[in-house]
Amino acid sequence: MGLGDQCSRPAHAERGAAMKPAPALAEGFPDLSGLRIAREPHWFRWISAALIVLVLAAIARAFANGQIEWSYVNRFLTAKVILEGIVNTMVMAVLAMMLGIFLGIVVAIMRLSPNPVLKTVAAGYTWLFRGTPLILQLLLWFNLALVFPTIGIPGLWSARAVDVMTPFLAALLGLGINQGAYTSEVMRAGMLSVDIGQYEAAQAIGMGRLRALRRIVLPQAMRVVIPPLGNEFIGMVKATSLASVIQYPELLHNAENIYYANSRVIELLIVAGLWYLLVVSILTPLQMLLERRFARGTLRLAR
Repeated sequence: MGLGDQCSRPAHAERGAAMKPAPALAEGFPDLSGLRIAREPHWFRWISAALIVLVLAAIARAFANGQIEWSYVNRFLTAKVILEGIVNTMVMAVLAMMLGIFLGIVVAIMRLSPNPVLKTVAAGYTWLFRGTPLILQLLLWFNLALVFPTIGIPGLWSARAVDVMTPFLAALLGLGINQGAYTSEVMRAGMLSVDIGQYEAAQAIGMGRLRALRRIVLPQAMRVVIPPLGNEFIGMVKATSLASVIQYPELLHNAENIYYANSRVIELLIVAGLWYLLVVSILTPLQMLLERRFARGTLRLAR
């Protein structure tokens, strides 16, 4: 037997195996191989999609036929006072979020501390500022002069509270301190997500608790806390509209001042809504990029 016969035998064997008849069905079972596969029609999907389209069309028709002067929308969309309002909105959102993150980290560390006094103070702070409405806190900060007529350091500096507690400062304290109560829970969850072995390894090489948190725990916790923090920041941008009740000149407050003068209420509200949608549309992909960046280490480990 030559080498060619040895090489060709597997091919002949494969052809023979391919030409073998399919095994016969057991007696009593019909042959279903020739039947067509029926696809599920998904009628519910089509009906729900049609209903959604009809609702959206009805809303669009109502806005098209309503008493809305769209020329006013185009006119005030880039008005100077509206642009100043969106700048003030973003400045307040960034500063209040920075204050909230700082307070959130401090309170989260206090909550995880073995010191019962620190844990109690942190729990009380979270309970108080999460348990009262944000608009109430803004009004309390703005009217702080009714409780403390003067603010300062005895013997060094003092001033009237009504002069110190401007709409900007009242909005910053109200939004930032309230945000810190929510951010503390986000940061605490991120710290708890880090494996206990990381803490033990840091102690084994002589790291103190705070240094271990700063160098090891917090960087790993960022992967968990970035998505909720991004959502909190988007919520903060919209929450700045509540500062209009204390006369802070953010976007909604400036839009209100305009429609108080020209009575074009719905037009100016549409202008404010379009700007909020634009800001959120820009922030959402930026949040996704941050999430992807902090998830790189996890993806490498998964591979």
